[in-house]
Amino acid sequence: MNLQSIFTELDKVDEAFFDRLEHVSRRGLFSTLTRKTVAVAAPAIMASALTKAYGQSSELPQNVVDVLNFALLLEYLESDFYEFGTNVPGLIPNEFKPAFEYIRRHEELHVKLLKTVLGPKAIAKPPFDYSAKGMFTDTFTNFQTFSAVSQAFEDTGVRAYKGQAPNLMNAKPILETALRIHATEAAHAARIRYMRGQKGWIPLASLSGLPQSVGSMVYMGEDNVVQKGINLANLLSGQVPLEGITEAFDEPLTREQVTTIVKPFLV
Repeated sequence: MNLQSIFTELDKVDEAFFDRLEHVSRRGLFSTLTRKTVAVAAPAIMASALTKAYGQSSELPQNVVDVLNFALLLEYLESDFYEFGTNVPGLIPNEFKPAFEYIRRHEELHVKLLKTVLGPKAIAKPPFDYSAKGMFTDTFTNFQTFSAVSQAFEDTGVRAYKGQAPNLMNAKPILETALRIHATEAAHAARIRYMRGQKGWIPLASLSGLPQSVGSMVYMGEDNVVQKGINLANLLSGQVPLEGITEAFDEPLTREQVTTIVKPFLV
C-alpha cells in the first residue's frame, strides 16, 4: 500500500463528515483505525459491514438493490453536477467555494459507498443534461442558476431518501446508513437555501426561489398539515400559523415523483 497516496487523499476529505460516524466507533467497527484512516477507508469499511450482515450484493433482497440503485442514480446526478461546477473558473463566489467543495466531496463518498455495496449490480452512470432539456440555459455560467439547480437537487434528495426508507426495513444496517446519508443531504439543502436567501426549511409548498416548473414538483405536498391523522391546522388554530406548521415537518417524495423531477436532467 502506498502510504504517500493515502496521505494525499486525506487532504481531500473534510473531517466534519466523519463526525457523523463516531457512534460507529463506539461499537468497535473503527476501533483499530485512526480518524484520518477512516476518512479514506470509510466507503470500503461501511460496505464490508453491510455485506457481512447480508452477504454479497448478489444476495441482497431485490427491493434493497432497487432502492440503492435509485439512490445511486441521484448521487451520480449530484456528484457530477458539483464536480463540473466546482471546476468552472469564476462560477462560484469565493465566499461559497468551500461549502460547495465540501458538498462535492460528500457526494463523491456517497457514490463510492453505494457502488461498493452494490458491487456488480450497481447501475452504470448515465449521461446528464444539466440544462434540463433547455429549461436552464446558463447552469454553469450563472451562479444564481447553478445554486438554484443545486437547491432543487438537494431538497429532492432529502425527500427521496425519506420516501424510500420504509422499503429498507428488511435491511436494518443499510437503512441506518441511508439515514446517515439523508442527514448529510439535509445539511447540504439547508446550507444552499441560506446561500440563496431562503429559510433553511421549507414553508408551505413555497417555490423557495425556484422556477414554477421546477419548484412546483420539488415542493409538491410540503403544504401538508396532517400528521399521523391529526390535523395540526385545526388543533393549533390561532396559536401557530400554517407556515410554521408545515416548516416543522418535511414530507417524503415517492419514487415516481422523484423520477418526474429528475427525468429532464437525463439524456
